[in-house]
Amino acid sequence: MSPPRGRRPGRPETGTGPDQRSQLLDVAVRQFSEHGISGTPLSRIAREARVTPALMHYYFGNKEQLVEAVVRERLLALIAPALDSITEHAPDDGAGQILDRFVVTILETVSGASWLPPLWVREVLTEGGQLREMLVREVAPRVAGTITDAIERDQRRGLLNPDIEPRLVPISLIGLTIFALATRSLWSRFPGNQNIDTATLIRHVRALLHGGLTGG
Repeated sequence: MSPPRGRRPGRPETGTGPDQRSQLLDVAVRQFSEHGISGTPLSRIAREARVTPALMHYYFGNKEQLVEAVVRERLLALIAPALDSITEHAPDDGAGQILDRFVVTILETVSGASWLPPLWVREVLTEGGQLREMLVREVAPRVAGTITDAIERDQRRGLLNPDIEPRLVPISLIGLTIFALATRSLWSRFPGNQNIDTATLIRHVRALLHGGLTGG
């Protein structure tokens, strides 16, 4: 009788495939969101996913490559429609239209991904966050210039409040959207706030933006 055939070196155990890799990314983003990237070793993700550390290494190699996969396949993929709403606009779209679409898209998208706002606060907004450079490199160049140019153009045409500082508008958008969602567990506990849903938040932010941009 021939001896049993062993597994090839580097191959994981049975039950692997694209679905399992995707599930591991889902576990990773939740753990990064709850404990921070530096506070989440691969072994914790493996334990939560009920797989061996060897399987994590098979799919992602090391933690740095796992973080890169999370950024590309979860974070950037999730916010891509919101970024596209800014960069892929019609030539005659005004600043108000561009920002309005962004607000609706980002709030609808991110409100369904509870892991993103706390991860954003931990790793982008906080000094020393491991995703801060990613934001500067991957996101800011795509949107900041477009928003600033649109605001300045409409100000020159007398359509927008001249007191608006175009360079600060992207910062204001983050505060009104992602930061608002990140603090939702707090402000939703204030008296009378329990029934504020995403649709109400969208309507509120759109009204604030319209009033601030036009000075009305």
